[in-house]
Amino acid sequence: MLRLLLVCAGGALGSGARYLVSTWAARAIGADFPRGTLLVNATGSFVLALLFALPGSRVSPELRLFLGAGVLGGYTTYSSFNTETIALLDQGSVALAAANLALTVVGCLAAGLAGLALGRLLAA
Repeated sequence: MLRLLLVCAGGALGSGARYLVSTWAARAIGADFPRGTLLVNATGSFVLALLFALPGSRVSPELRLFLGAGVLGGYTTYSSFNTETIALLDQGSVALAAANLALTVVGCLAAGLAGLALGRLLAA
């Protein structure tokens, strides 16, 4: 039961953070392209990979569950990415949809690899 509560509490915090970051990005950088979702997914990919690269002596299983499945599970937004890409296609913005797809896939992979490298560096 404790594990479920950790995931639920973390998910609530992550979802709130996703909302705040996405709305900030739309206001600060513009809403013509889903920059907020891209920012959320890239930073979430980075932090999740960093978290899982750190050894158990630095991150307890409970904290890893709270942050990984909970906070970051609520924070990252694949479903929003999918919906926004489909909306761009529906509006006839094929180039923007393709850019969103490429930037999300490549950017999140790069962010995840960077997080993994930093986690390994910190663990050394």
